[in-house]
Amino acid sequence: MANPNTNSKTALIEELNGLLADHFALYIKTKNFHWHVKGPRFRDLHLLFDEQAIAIQGQIDAIGERARKLGGDTITSLGMVASHTQVKDQDNANLAAEDMIAELKRDNEKLLERLKGMKDLAEQAGDNATDGLIDDWTDMAEERVWFLKSLLA
Repeated sequence: MANPNTNSKTALIEELNGLLADHFALYIKTKNFHWHVKGPRFRDLHLLFDEQAIAIQGQIDAIGERARKLGGDTITSLGMVASHTQVKDQDNANLAAEDMIAELKRDNEKLLERLKGMKDLAEQAGDNATDGLIDDWTDMAEERVWFLKSLLA
């Protein structure tokens, strides 16, 4: 019979890969919106989307390395990103700025849901290091949601 802690660790590694895929996909979408935003708030949104993309990109390596430190493998291709992410593609280069903001807000909220669900997995796996990182990543995602939500008010 498999060790329950081993099963918990495997489940945590799988979720870390999902989180990694979400960050890759969200980075690409945020950069897309950075490049394609138009309208009277162009400068502010162009800069905000770039700041958020840079922050998301900055988390990618830490997430992948965490999965490796736990003895797991990480996603290895764009195909794996696509199959593991919950972030939907957006190929419309003419999306209205308000729609971009709302879509990024929703995507970051989904990311928050995933992060909050991972807390239990980290605890079950007895992984204090991942648990602490999840807190940091949650705080960063909450800040992005707050900024985006404030733009829609």
